[in-house]
Amino acid sequence: MDKFLNWMQSVVIPPMTKLGNQRHLVAVRNGLALTLPAIISGSVFLIIGNIPIDAWLNFLSPYENMINAAVNVSFGIISLLAATGIGYQLSKSYGLDAISGAGLAVMAFIITQLSDEFVIDPAGFDSTGLFTAIIASIAAAEIFHFCIKKKLVIKLPDGVPPAVSNSFVSLVPAMIVLILFWTIRVPLNFDITQFIEQLFTPLLFALNSLPGILLYTFLVSLLWCAGIHGDMTLEGVADPIFLTFIAANASAYAKGEALPYITASGFSSLFVNVGGTGATLTLVLLMIFSKSKTYKQLGRIALPGSLFEINEPVIFGFPIIMNPLMMIPFILIPLVLATSSYLLMSIGLIGKPIMVVPWTMPPIIGPLMATGWDWRAAVWSAIEIVIAVAIYFPFFKIAEKEMLLNEEESSQIEEPDTIEFVD
Repeated sequence: MDKFLNWMQSVVIPPMTKLGNQRHLVAVRNGLALTLPAIISGSVFLIIGNIPIDAWLNFLSPYENMINAAVNVSFGIISLLAATGIGYQLSKSYGLDAISGAGLAVMAFIITQLSDEFVIDPAGFDSTGLFTAIIASIAAAEIFHFCIKKKLVIKLPDGVPPAVSNSFVSLVPAMIVLILFWTIRVPLNFDITQFIEQLFTPLLFALNSLPGILLYTFLVSLLWCAGIHGDMTLEGVADPIFLTFIAANASAYAKGEALPYITASGFSSLFVNVGGTGATLTLVLLMIFSKSKTYKQLGRIALPGSLFEINEPVIFGFPIIMNPLMMIPFILIPLVLATSSYLLMSIGLIGKPIMVVPWTMPPIIGPLMATGWDWRAAVWSAIEIVIAVAIYFPFFKIAEKEMLLNEEESSQIEEPDTIEFVD
């Protein structure tokens, strides 16, 4: 085990740390955050319009199109918002005027969404154009950065208001972005979105497959064991895919069609990471009833956060990091829950995610809402807690026994003998 830990520290951690801090992936990760308010707001309308109560559904029936309009508008601009956010974040990371960078990214993306008749086709503003938005935004921000670096800009006198001055600074980059993307889409008639869809099809297929989601789950858990925020490290790569899946599921659900994706956004956070990565809420429950005063106190402190998927007190306090004993259940449990949930969804025993709910939503409630009020998902979430407790239990008892011995040794430290003074 020591050899394995040394291998992790010397071979795995350095490149993963570098990946997690890579400028463009960080920009994608932070930029996609701009899409969440729209997605969650649209999901609220989707939830309201599909509460499984006949009286409620009959009442809303005349207003169904009105409610779906809110869903379509919010989910229909995911890629547009992503382009704005990524262009902003990447330009900001270079110390450029972030608003100008966002504007250039949006312009570049919209050009790619011209139809064969060369008119703007807003159909690509939804999740179908997400990867195009990412590439267009990065390209636009890099052109902006290149022009500033090479001083290919128009500078106005110092007395000019900053808003006006910045607009002229970005004028040359804007012309280059416009000419470049216009040339690709119009004279060359090259459909970037269609090309990127074909390019990323294998990756989309992989992450919606059982082996793919298991590999993703394993890497996230393993990175956490090494002290790296696994979810955040892989967000820049995985989040665009999972958001594409959830948007497609939401659209299909609103139209009454079969849901195409299992591993949509929410699958990992709600069905795999019960109470945080590694399903550590269940470890907290074991600590609360522990004979060890140390674990009991840590459990009580960590419980409120764990109920809302925040588990850093457990990972760093137990600890899980670089703990050979607890690494086993910490990695094993997510793999078991991911496999079970995937298979249950694939055969239709529980619903697939169709709505984006905050990742901090507690177990049982989160899966219930994410699947459109599927009570079976809530029951399965409760069963997952039992499964995770059962797997953690023998490993926890070993750790507890060791902790009790340490506590006993600490309490039995003899005080110095008292010295009697004789008159």
